Amino acid sequence: MSATEAARRLEGRLVALGVCGSVAAYKSIELVRLLRAEGAEVVVLMTKAATAFAGTLAFQALSGHAVETDVLGLLPDNRIGHIVVADTADVIVVAPATARWLGAMANGIADDPLTAACLASTAPVVFAPAMDGDMWTHPATRANVARLRDVFGYALVPPETGSLASGQSGIGRLAELPTIVDAVVAAAGDRPVRRPDALDRPPRTAAPRDPDLAGRHIVVSAGGTAEPIDPVRFIGNRSTGKMGVAIAEAALARGARVTIVAGRVEVPLPAEANVIHAETTAQMREAVLAATFEDHADALVMAAAVADFRPRQTADHKLVRGGSLTLELESTEDILAEVGRRAAETAGQSKPVIVGFAAETGSLDRAPDKLRRKGADFLVANDVSEPGSGFGTDTNRVVILAADGTRDDLPLLTKREVAERLLDRLAGSLDARDARAHTVPPRTES
Repeated sequence: MSATEAARRLEGRLVALGVCGSVAAYKSIELVRLLRAEGAEVVVLMTKAATAFAGTLAFQALSGHAVETDVLGLLPDNRIGHIVVADTADVIVVAPATARWLGAMANGIADDPLTAACLASTAPVVFAPAMDGDMWTHPATRANVARLRDVFGYALVPPETGSLASGQSGIGRLAELPTIVDAVVAAAGDRPVRRPDALDRPPRTAAPRDPDLAGRHIVVSAGGTAEPIDPVRFIGNRSTGKMGVAIAEAALARGARVTIVAGRVEVPLPAEANVIHAETTAQMREAVLAATFEDHADALVMAAAVADFRPRQTADHKLVRGGSLTLELESTEDILAEVGRRAAETAGQSKPVIVGFAAETGSLDRAPDKLRRKGADFLVANDVSEPGSGFGTDTNRVVILAADGTRDDLPLLTKREVAERLLDRLAGSLDARDARAHTVPPRTES
């Protein structure tokens, strides 16, 4: 660890920064940067008035988290945003704290995400007021400050004397930012980090990415296939389509034109993508081959969980329950292997990069052989029996195998983060393909 890293006094901690409706709200943007420089992860909560003084975009970009502005707001996984902050923050710092917030907090009036989070949290709270001088010296404000400090045990960073928004000079100016940071460090003290697991904390927003897939056409298959037994019943699997949709969304964010070949999915499909519905394996094969080769895709990512078997015969009416039922199964089409064979016969920039997925249980020992047999450029393998890595979860732990023999063992990540790591490899492979296609062989003398 370097001397700089050792000096990061908030390393690993989650700091919740509350911003109220004051002209000094613009200073809170810089406060995010200072807290992060100390090693803290920062999530911002804003009152409605605060958003009139400072927009949410800068806070989100600097913190890497969506800004909480609605007391009823939900996270993407349907957890209540301010409650997750309350349960996981190591310190809550309110800067600037307005007279209105002091009064609401002192009396437990939780009509904004910031006050609600403070009420719901056992984390230490630091507050740094900023307001007009007469407001600061008013008996109501002084009483509210005393209640927060002496009864609630909140740490006060008093305002300083200087120029105020009213044009006057006096007490009420927000304390210097390094002073506020020091107060946050003191409040955290030597307490252990409350919730170090990233999955417990508010989810990070996807970092802005360069449009490194601009002009590319990426085909992504998602979800599971369903092989009918009769008009009502089918053979299927537990795939929800979350991984495929995460890849499609990430590719769209990086500038790609995306076609989704969707089987049975349980998550919304991005409106910006071209969606082809294909419920059975036969339908998915036809759609994948057409989108990949007839529409000249740059890459195919086969994230769908394609059924390996289907009933040899399908009843044209609903089967009646009673006695036993014997189904004779036959193998379905191996879409990935067929695509791999056709891609191998294609040359130059027309050759699509092929990515397969392998859902295994207990061991990934078969994955390298599957990569070779399928003729894919990459194979993403995971153990679906591992907690957090199976169907329907928001996370995945995968190994990315490449035809060149390289291997990336990724830790447990969100499916969007897995998608980004995979697309990093895919974008590099496409660039290398294009470079090879434009390389002119050296001329030889006869």
